[in-house]
Amino acid sequence: MNSSYNAINTYIQVFKMYLYKEKTMTIAILKKSSFLLFILFLFISVSSTAQTTVTGQIKDAENNDELIGVNVYVKGTVTGTITNSKGEFELKTNTPRPFTLVISSVGYNKREIEITEDNQNVEVALETQSLLGQEVVVSASRVEESILESPVSIEKMDILAIQNTPADNYYKGIANLKGVDVATSSINFQIINTRGFGSTGNTRFVQLTDGMDTQAPALNFPIGNLNGPSELDVESVELIPGAASALYGPNAFNGIMLVNSKNAFDYQGLSAFVKSGFNHVGADADQNTAPIYEGSLRYAKAFGNRVAFKVNASYQRADDWHGTDLTDRFPERRGQLGITNPGADRLHTMGDEAGINLAIFNLSTDWQTLARTKTFGINEAGDDILAASDYARDLPSQVVTAKAWQEEYLVDYSAENIKFNGGLYYRITEGLEASYQYNYGAGTSIYTGAQRYSLKNFNIQQHQLKLKGENFFIRGYTTIEQSGDSYIAEFLAKRMNDIAMQRIYNNSENDVSRYLADYGVEYLRSLYDQGLEPGEFGSLSDQNKIRTQEIAHLAARSHMDSLYTSIGLVPGTEGFNEIKDEAGKGIVPEGPKFNDNSRMDHVEGQYDFTKQVPFLDGLQVGGNYRQFVLRSNGTIFPDKESPITINEFGGYVQASKYLLDEKLKLTSSLRYDKNQNFDGQYSPRISGVFKIKEIHNIRASFQTGFRIPTTQGQYIDLSIISARLLGGLPETAERYRITENAYTISSVNRYSQAVFDAGATTAAANDPSNIALLQPFDNFEPVKPERVRSFEVGYKSLIDNKLLIDFAVYYNIYLDFITQVQLRKVSLNSDGTENYASLVNGEALTIQPDGTLTGNTAQIYTNIDDQVTTQGAAIGIQYVLPKNYTIGGNYSYNSLNEDLNAQGFLAEYNTPEHKTNLSFGNREVIKNIGFSITYRWQDAFLWQSSFAVGEVPAYSTLDAQVSYKMKELKTILKIGASNALNNRYIQSKGGPNIGGLYYISLTFDELMN
Repeated sequence: MNSSYNAINTYIQVFKMYLYKEKTMTIAILKKSSFLLFILFLFISVSSTAQTTVTGQIKDAENNDELIGVNVYVKGTVTGTITNSKGEFELKTNTPRPFTLVISSVGYNKREIEITEDNQNVEVALETQSLLGQEVVVSASRVEESILESPVSIEKMDILAIQNTPADNYYKGIANLKGVDVATSSINFQIINTRGFGSTGNTRFVQLTDGMDTQAPALNFPIGNLNGPSELDVESVELIPGAASALYGPNAFNGIMLVNSKNAFDYQGLSAFVKSGFNHVGADADQNTAPIYEGSLRYAKAFGNRVAFKVNASYQRADDWHGTDLTDRFPERRGQLGITNPGADRLHTMGDEAGINLAIFNLSTDWQTLARTKTFGINEAGDDILAASDYARDLPSQVVTAKAWQEEYLVDYSAENIKFNGGLYYRITEGLEASYQYNYGAGTSIYTGAQRYSLKNFNIQQHQLKLKGENFFIRGYTTIEQSGDSYIAEFLAKRMNDIAMQRIYNNSENDVSRYLADYGVEYLRSLYDQGLEPGEFGSLSDQNKIRTQEIAHLAARSHMDSLYTSIGLVPGTEGFNEIKDEAGKGIVPEGPKFNDNSRMDHVEGQYDFTKQVPFLDGLQVGGNYRQFVLRSNGTIFPDKESPITINEFGGYVQASKYLLDEKLKLTSSLRYDKNQNFDGQYSPRISGVFKIKEIHNIRASFQTGFRIPTTQGQYIDLSIISARLLGGLPETAERYRITENAYTISSVNRYSQAVFDAGATTAAANDPSNIALLQPFDNFEPVKPERVRSFEVGYKSLIDNKLLIDFAVYYNIYLDFITQVQLRKVSLNSDGTENYASLVNGEALTIQPDGTLTGNTAQIYTNIDDQVTTQGAAIGIQYVLPKNYTIGGNYSYNSLNEDLNAQGFLAEYNTPEHKTNLSFGNREVIKNIGFSITYRWQDAFLWQSSFAVGEVPAYSTLDAQVSYKMKELKTILKIGASNALNNRYIQSKGGPNIGGLYYISLTFDELMN
């Protein structure tokens, strides 16, 4: 006992170092600590002689084949082993007799055998199992329980579902679970969401891998499966739709998903996986058919019953789905012009984010100076030289945008993902296990946020130390992200326009604004070339005005294009790539690259006091401490001088009790969380499950959730060219003085239109009736946590072990809904009066090195005062047909009850009202051959985000696969397709165009039965 105590104490000391020295601890120290920890365990742990030896053989009850890799363990302990190639096992334990031996294997019914004597030999025949309704889940209550008795809605993919998914990988197969929404930014980057308010970076949903939060610290949302376990190492996926903060804390708001990897003791041996396929198929594909490659390798080994390890490695490469949406964000800018909109800002073109209304030049002294140097010729009298400035009053109220290129020329579509995962496990005693895990993911992908981001050569890694006993666990882990060569595609295009202007005029002070100024000059030159005198344009008929403008715009754009051609800035040429490479250098704000090395450190634990409190049927207490360390070097946050730290902690208690002869189970939990920047939050949950005749389970719950404003919602300080994104903390508002001389952007737009309609004169800019349209932005409420109250009623039943029904309805009430508001500051004249004309053009509000403010536009996080409500329902049915055919389906309904758009906010609900999934399959329709088919449909819905607003059309997809098991080779051949019918669709406005993906794979497993 003393040795065991010393081992535990050593482990605790390591965690203390982790907790109190985390500000200076490096990954090297963590790795060293892990290594020393296990060395200490090897030398100081208990060494005792087992009291009992059990031997035996496990076979298949149907064909009498020996079963290899079957798990054999002592119930209530971590003591166990697996069967060898002959189905035989030997197990030694010092657990006092009698004890129960549990025998389990994937696809077979679990057996329990009582062991009463030493050297007892057991012969067991396992029967094939239908897993319908038999799953055990942990996530719903943080303790093991039957999925039928879960107090809240929960979905699970077991190992067989993962192996048999018709999607091209298990993570995409999650979309077929009831109530799940997916937003795809890249072929290797999908974001999961449930119950509304989805996005391409979902800060309302938590994803855990083996208990570790997979969010990127600087982004505050999970990064899909970019650093998760490979398909070979996933044992199960559990997903809870809806609020889960009472047990999981901040941001478990719309749901939580747990990905559980395979235990190194239970899943030993070598397994390997190779896949090849292709995408971009068909005449309407955005490029030629391209290959896809993927490969994974896993090896796990146990040394006796004490030490085990596993290693996983995987690699994937593909040509990414392309962004091809040329939807114009501002089609109204074209007005009555019959030509292409001169002010177009298209979703998947970059550079046209920079724009200006030509009429503003009539108010600009800088432009007037430039225009006077641009002469057009001699007037009719033959003695006066006409300059562009003479025509300034003929500039139309028309927005024009800068030179743009399609996304394919600016982002890296070579999607790549390299992953490495490993673990080392040591069983100190039969009831105590220590482990170290490492997850690493790197590669290239695309992410759609406020802009399109090319995530190039990024990486994210996690280290975890964990101590787990029979009734407790404690873990500490760190997550580190590095941005690599990632960059903002729109910023890259802007820098290319800046460099183009510098080279064309051989002047390093030029930037994209020179392009827009010159466009205005060339527009006026066309008026001269069309024979118009200054001021004559206004006397033309409406039809002639339109035609004259069309000619002038085409001439101006043609001239600017010729300047770009003169310096070789043409897509596909060496000159283009050379300027692109030059523009890609430098970090924000000088260049488009990020320089992020942020980190999140987390320590948590839980103890189960059920045995100590016999009048309750369950009592768990837990808590956690978390620290974010933001190190973007000034590219995302104001952390150029020093990192920003955010500390938060929380704790919870949960109690459960069976009543009415164990027909009713009541569970109640309460959690408290505190973030250093906000008031503490209480999150209660109460639930009940009532069982009728052992097969009908009715559940009801009241849950609460909250989400702390993300690290970006608190501290972001990023220019997106036309505006600056700002965190909503009070110090940010004070630093940028956002309520001084500021107006709401909606009122500024009304004012600007009135000025332009009146000819963009100084008189129009200072017209009291136009100024009256402005609404001051003089009151800012700092951002605070958002809260939700969720009511749910559900029914789940397993009838005759063949029919599984699961139904739920919910109603959510959101308080302090987090949103963003945009404002524009007016500049002041020398006498301190407001220069209202400065409002008509917007650019990012910026603090210069000397502390002065330049630019005028900001977008800052805050909350909506009004209550927001949503409601929905979901039903799922599965039925086992004769000969083990299975058929299933689910339907989900979700609705937002308020019209936030009418209140001036982007709702960003981003969820279809109706969606459904249908599935059909058989793991072995004939000997060794199985198949599965899944059909998915969802209706059209309005997508809203800071990047794009527009309809996501309804779509349907069909996934299918056929598998052939080659038992002698211990290999499964699988041929399949995602979106087999190649119906092209998008999942988010501004997202890529997704087509069919066709694949063939081989999976080898040394322990395959």
